[in-house]
Amino acid sequence: MANDRNRPLIGVSMRYNWRSEYFYLRQTYADALYGSGGLPIYIPLFPEREYLEPLVDRLDGVVLAGSDSDVDPLRYGADPHPKLGDVLPRRDATDMLLIELAAERGLPLLAICYGLQALNVARGGTLIQDIESQVEGAIKHSQGDVYMRHCHKIDILGGTLLADLAGTTHTTVNSHHHQAIERLGRNLTPVAWASDGVIEAVVDEASDSWVFGVQWHPEVGWADDPLSRPIFSAFLDAVAETHDSRPAVAEPHTS
Repeated sequence: MANDRNRPLIGVSMRYNWRSEYFYLRQTYADALYGSGGLPIYIPLFPEREYLEPLVDRLDGVVLAGSDSDVDPLRYGADPHPKLGDVLPRRDATDMLLIELAAERGLPLLAICYGLQALNVARGGTLIQDIESQVEGAIKHSQGDVYMRHCHKIDILGGTLLADLAGTTHTTVNSHHHQAIERLGRNLTPVAWASDGVIEAVVDEASDSWVFGVQWHPEVGWADDPLSRPIFSAFLDAVAETHDSRPAVAEPHTS
């Protein structure tokens, strides 16, 4: 238990079911982060600066999780495509605030699937609203319920962090999305692509902080996946620097 007190705190944005008014998130995010040395904290979707600022002040890193919703196209100046999925304003707004607050504090940021799309929009980019109907020669990017299966190939730009982590410039990933990056946001550099040209990973090389986004789900089956483990290890390595420099939090006073 003493060792857990020294683990860096990682905030993870949750999902939201508006019908049942439930916050929720698959346990694989916590498994991957805790198994990699972090102390994961699931963040309820309260898109209020007064709530998120003091919370982010206590964090050492942020993970933008996937979602079964789509970023509102009005956020990037587009009308809704007929195959646009559910839009959850509170998830969009919470992630946008987390991105802003993490950047202000220089916190490492790992963006996964929807999280990558939210990051791109927050940086002024746009999205392909439905890959199947908008990308010529599109492959299947939403593989269904077998979440751990690697279902398509990606090509990785050599000499990049992702290539170093993968140990190759060609590998396979799982896939659970129908949207993707269209126009890149500010300072985001693509480093991996699917065979149909869809961007699969980005980095921010212009920032002093560690910012990395992937379109697949490395948290699923992370323990046995030769690429997922290094991704979370690299994130936690970056987080450790922030954690080590953070002032110690005083123990609660008891009378």
